[in-house]
Amino acid sequence: MSAIRVSAVEYLNARPLVHGLDARSDLFELQYDIPARCAAQLHEKSVDLGLIPSIEYLHSSDYSIVPDLAVASEGDVASVALFTTRPATSLRSIAVDSSSRTAAALLRVLCTEWWDIDPKLVKLRPELDVMLKRCDAALVIGDRALHLEYESQGLDKVDLGDEWTAMTSLPFVWAIWAGRTGVVGPEHVAALQQARDAGVAAIDEIVAAHGHKGDDEQEVGRDYLRENVSFSLDVRAFEGLRKFYDYAYDLRLVQTPPSIRLFEP
Repeated sequence: MSAIRVSAVEYLNARPLVHGLDARSDLFELQYDIPARCAAQLHEKSVDLGLIPSIEYLHSSDYSIVPDLAVASEGDVASVALFTTRPATSLRSIAVDSSSRTAAALLRVLCTEWWDIDPKLVKLRPELDVMLKRCDAALVIGDRALHLEYESQGLDKVDLGDEWTAMTSLPFVWAIWAGRTGVVGPEHVAALQQARDAGVAAIDEIVAAHGHKGDDEQEVGRDYLRENVSFSLDVRAFEGLRKFYDYAYDLRLVQTPPSIRLFEP
């Protein structure tokens, strides 16, 4: 089985899924990027497999998903949130960090189906001061959202993972391994699942190596990986993914009816 080209999200929440893959050069040529670029590389066929935002799977009918692996949450996710001084139900404009289309798509679903609002969404670089000068709220994702000291700035944090679970009683799937059908073989699937198992067992090591400075930030990182996110695409997470895809199609955020396919384990 030859090595495949792989692009993975560089955020902390992806690290348990790629733990040790650098040592598997027989199976993977690994690189890191932001979520939107990982998806773009897969769409452009410059990589064979991507750890991509879940909405990006619907870009092509030729993609399949690696089974049993995901970045998911049930309730608070902590790393995807609106920061605002207004209630979510009264927002008129939201500044969007566009580095992940999944967070933006989930925001649209929540606005329509949960908060019953139709705000203007404005794409801006992820700088909170700039975003909140332009809009009522700012959508911030990733490590920035996880460590932002929002209370000292008089802001409320509206956790999108928690809002999704309140609306659906299901987990939300943020990212998945996806690739073109026929490229990823059973050996790759097994190695990816083994990496996840090793990564979940090595959370302290992963957080220490991720660049967090100080005991407080490391404690936040460890709690986040153990309590806020999970790394299995189990039955309920799969149901949550399907529900999200159905909403996305109904709201015309994607153009084709969703059909979920899995690589053979």
